[in-house]
Amino acid sequence: MLARWLQRQWFDQRRLTPALWLLLPLVWIYGLLRTLNRRLARTRRLPVPVIVVGNIIVGGAGKTPLTLWLAQQLKARGWRPGIISRGYGRSGDGVIAVHADSLPSEVGDEPLLLARRSGVPVHVGRQRADAGAALLAAHPDVDILLCDDGLQHHALARDVELVVFDARGAGNGWCLPLGPLREPLTRLATVDAVVGNGFQVDFPVAPPTFSMHLQAGRFYRLGDPQQTCAADDLRGRGRLHALAGIGNPARFFQTLKTLGLACENHPFPDHHCYTPADLTFASDGILLMTEKDAVKCAGLTTGETWVLPVEAELSPALIELILEKLRGRQTA
Repeated sequence: MLARWLQRQWFDQRRLTPALWLLLPLVWIYGLLRTLNRRLARTRRLPVPVIVVGNIIVGGAGKTPLTLWLAQQLKARGWRPGIISRGYGRSGDGVIAVHADSLPSEVGDEPLLLARRSGVPVHVGRQRADAGAALLAAHPDVDILLCDDGLQHHALARDVELVVFDARGAGNGWCLPLGPLREPLTRLATVDAVVGNGFQVDFPVAPPTFSMHLQAGRFYRLGDPQQTCAADDLRGRGRLHALAGIGNPARFFQTLKTLGLACENHPFPDHHCYTPADLTFASDGILLMTEKDAVKCAGLTTGETWVLPVEAELSPALIELILEKLRGRQTA
C-alpha cells in the first residue's frame, strides 16, 4: 500500500504534497549514499566493450526489449554479443549461466526472457563484472557485452551508456524517496543517448535522443508457443483478464486497449513471484499476460492463457552512434 501511495505521489501529483515534504531529509541521505557508492566503487574493466542499458527512474521503462533489439542489431553487423544482468528477484547473488530451461527463481524473470529470445549467452550475478568474466570464459567468441540494468553499478566499467524512459517521464523530477529518480536528471549529461519508450524526450539536459516503439506481435498460447492467434480472434469470446507484473503495468493494459481488447486489468508488483492463488480470478475467462510474466506462470494457470510478445522498433541511427563510439574505443 505504501508503494502504491508513493507511485501516485510521484507520477500523478506531479508536485510535492505536504506529506512528501516530510521525506526531504531522506533525500539528502540517499544522495550522500549515492555519491559515496560511486566514489568508493572499485571499477573493473573487461577485455571487450560493454554497453549498459539502464534507467534513472525506479521500475521498468523498457530496458529488456531495447537490450533484445541491440543484440539483434549487433549480430546483424557481425558482432557476437553476450548479455549480463543482476537477475533481480532471484535467490542468491552468485554468478550463474542462464538457459532457456532455467528456473526464474534461480536466474530472474528478465534474464530468462533474454536467454529465450536473444539467442546469445546470458549470465547473471550481483557483481556484473564477475558475471561478464564468467560469460567470456565460457564463450570466448563473445566480443561485446550488453549489461541489462547496470547504470548505477559503477564497479563495472562501460563504454556506452543508454538511459530509457517510458511515458511516465521523470515523474515529479525528484530523487528517491521524494520522487522516482535514482539519480538527478543532470546525470543525463554524462550518458551517450536517451531512449524514449513511447515518450518524447524533452529534458533540458540530454544527449542525443531516440524514440522507441513496442510493436505487438501475435499472441501465443502459454505452454504451446506454436499455437498463435491475433487480437481479433479473442474478441467476443468471453471475459478477458489482463495480468501484468512489470514496472509500468498500465503500459501493457494500454497496448491491449489499442488492440481493441476490453479487459479486466490486474496489476501486480514488478518481478512478482506468482502462485496459483494469484490467478484464480481468471477461472471465468481468458487470461492475457506479458512475456515477462509468462516465464513465471507456466504450470500455474488452468484456463486458457495467451502471451503477447513485443518487439522494439528504433531508428538504426542509434546502433550507428554506438558503433561509432566503439570504433573510437578500439582506435584509442
